[in-house]
Amino acid sequence: MKKEWPLIRFIIPSFPEVNIFSRQAKKTTALGPIMVATVANKIWGWRVEVIDENNYRGPKNRFGLPDHTALQGDDPAVIVAFYCGLTSTMERVWDLASFYHERGVKTIAGGWHVRYMPEEAREKNIDIVVPGDGEIAIKQILAQEKKDFSEGDIVENLNDLPYPDFGLLKHAKLKIYPIGRTRGCKMNCEFCSVKGKPRSASAIHLFKTVKHLVETRNAKKFFIVDDRIEEDLDETITFFKMVSQEYGKRLFFTVQARLETAKNEYLLRLMKDAGVRVACIGYESPIEVDLKTMRKGYSSSQALAWTKVIKKYFRIHGMFMFGYPIPGSKERNVEKDIKCFKKFIRKASLDTIQILHPVPLVGTALRKRLEKRLFPLEVVPWSKYDGSYACFRPEDMSLEEFQQAPLKIMAWFYSPFAFFRVGIRTILFPIDYIARGWSSWFRGWWRDVIKYGGHLLIQKWIRKQKREDFVKKIKAE
Repeated sequence: MKKEWPLIRFIIPSFPEVNIFSRQAKKTTALGPIMVATVANKIWGWRVEVIDENNYRGPKNRFGLPDHTALQGDDPAVIVAFYCGLTSTMERVWDLASFYHERGVKTIAGGWHVRYMPEEAREKNIDIVVPGDGEIAIKQILAQEKKDFSEGDIVENLNDLPYPDFGLLKHAKLKIYPIGRTRGCKMNCEFCSVKGKPRSASAIHLFKTVKHLVETRNAKKFFIVDDRIEEDLDETITFFKMVSQEYGKRLFFTVQARLETAKNEYLLRLMKDAGVRVACIGYESPIEVDLKTMRKGYSSSQALAWTKVIKKYFRIHGMFMFGYPIPGSKERNVEKDIKCFKKFIRKASLDTIQILHPVPLVGTALRKRLEKRLFPLEVVPWSKYDGSYACFRPEDMSLEEFQQAPLKIMAWFYSPFAFFRVGIRTILFPIDYIARGWSSWFRGWWRDVIKYGGHLLIQKWIRKQKREDFVKKIKAE
């Protein structure tokens, strides 16, 4: 690339604080910005780089954040494009947009948040808001072919997209490669902003992506970012067959799936044979009235039965929301609900969990339903929309109960006693290995390692919340 060619810098903004995603974020990146940057890099006359602030090892400022003054001084960008897929990072985007705008840099933003809030973005020093697929828009922007981006164009055939070029990611260390073949979701969950008829690339396109990354970057670990791995089932089966035939179990895959996948053990066996080790499952809640309100389509007992099937094949990361707002509910027995969560998690024997607050994200039916109960952004800003904070006033429990309950369950699960269990399991390894085999021993040992690491993180959160006294601040407003 010629140094005199202008530079476009793509920025994935940092999380506002350490959260449950921080550890993984240091090993991976977001797929969307990489894909758009890959397309931009193929346009003659432009240089491209991606800065992921959550996976960053370059020059930093006194706050420990990437030093954009240094980055701009070393190699000034003429265009900066921001990834706005996470609402909780928007304040960081606005700060950086102001920084670059003051220096005469053109600013672009794309992602679910700005798609639903374009006027807010324009008021925050964003020159162009992209409501559709960035791969099309970036060509139009760099070629100056289009000025009106009020309507978003989409990539109809995802097989036309290039393989993601992770070499464009600068000052980062990548261990887990995000890949995907499906965009959109037909489930229409009340709390989710991902909408649109699903579009999928072919199994062969995703397989060739994996093969390309193995051969060019020696990639071994992959996260399939599709919201539902079972979408477009025939092609999903074809993909895992191809991976199994080519690599056996040499690769490591993490996937996201619905519980109903347990009904198809043929698919589960294929996934295991292809190297799928972890399944991330959105349980949301073990409480029946919550499940009905969310329109999940199954009962708590069904969820438990399906979990036992899936556990035979993979480790499970369970994702939950505590205190989902039930229309007309006036009083909730919080302690009883906490016990219900603990009982379900114990019976399911989940490997890892996350318990978050329901987040009324922009563009969701949940936000519309809770409109009159939302805390003003001056009180609870976008940076608190990461699931760790109450963003609306509950009607059936106190604000203190609502804020503290998820952390109580997490603190119970990620116990300090896991530290001692790691030692005991290590000592008993020879006996356990003979009795149950390597796989069973390692799964228990690794789970306790993760639990102790989670315990340290939870304690950090607890100390931070005590310092912040978040609930007291809300009540003072």
